[in-house]
Formats: sequence, structure tokens, C-alpha cells
Amino acid sequence: MYLVAIAWIYVALMMAAAEASSPNGTVVGAVFTFVLYGAMPLAIVLYAMATPRRRRARRAAERQAAAPASLASAASPDQRGHAAGELVSPKREEP
Repeated sequence: MYLVAIAWIYVALMMAAAEASSPNGTVVGAVFTFVLYGAMPLAIVLYAMATPRRRRARRAAERQAAAPASLASAASPDQRGHAAGELVSPKREEP
């Protein structure tokens, strides 16, 4: 994906250089060529292509934020936040 983006910027830069160096071209025209043909469309495409990645990251963050609360309730069966008592009762010894 980034290889295509780099190639697109290179082509837009060469178009801008051709605009600036031509006898009828101007530097302002070159800047507009680079921005309108290169930077702005590329920014829109890269933003749109990164949407699934942002969505996955947001869902993972939501799951991670919700996970500690469910783990805390599973660790304390009395629901009061106290540590669970001993799971194995002490061995009874006869005197």
C-alpha cells in the first residue's frame, strides 16, 4: 500500500516540477498541481484505506477496557472486591 502512495507522490512531484520549469508555468501553479493532484487525493485514499484498521483498534480498546471489570467480578465471588478466602480448607489434625 505504501509503495503505491510513494509512487503517486513521486508522479505528482514530477508533474509539479514540470509545471514550475515550463515557460508558461508558475511556481504557484506547481504548488496547486502538487496539492490538488498529489497530496490531497492521496490523503483521502490513505484515510479511507485505514478505516478497517482504526475500527479494529477501537473495538480492541473497548474490549480491553471492559475486560478488567469482568475479570474482577470473576475473581471475587462475593462481589464486594475482597480477595477470595482459602480454596482448600486447612487439614484437621487430631490431638
